[in-house]
Amino acid sequence: MATMSESRGERELHDRVVQELNHLSKEMEKMVEVMENVSVQLTWMAYDMVVLRTSPEVGESTRKLEEEFLQCKNLLETTCIEAIGRSTDPGRIWP
Repeated sequence: MATMSESRGERELHDRVVQELNHLSKEMEKMVEVMENVSVQLTWMAYDMVVLRTSPEVGESTRKLEEEFLQCKNLLETTCIEAIGRSTDPGRIWP
């Protein structure tokens, strides 16, 4: 009888070990994927640094583009807020 209970215990232990190894394998795959993403981001950062150092005009163009974008964004937000205000005006008569 001791052998049957031992073999059942061994089987349960084996099943738990297999389950844990599967879990660890999945976690390792997730970690590898995260590290691959970090590697890609670092590569792009290095590329950007090289471009900016070899061609300072790119940095200036990027700053101008960002300024224009922010101006457009502010204009759109203001226009939308005004349009919403007009559409909720109870005294307004629609044509």
